[in-house]
Amino acid sequence: MITRARVEGMTCQHCVRAVFTALAGVDGIARANVGIGAIEVEHDGSVTVERLREAVAVAGYVVGEAETNRRVLPLA
Repeated sequence: MITRARVEGMTCQHCVRAVFTALAGVDGIARANVGIGAIEVEHDGSVTVERLREAVAVAGYVVGEAETNRRVLPLA
């Protein structure tokens, strides 16, 4: 699954590193792409938006609008 979210207050590369580090401690995340003002997290489905909000809050930022998209695999 992939969750994309806006992150309020991120304005520099230090912010990006802080959020990336906070997300690294969340079990179930396979990959995190963090940019100024946004995150894209690939996970196993056990990670909720609320859990992402909690992790990002530890870094001092607020997750705003978020959406989770399920990957659909083609049938053989």
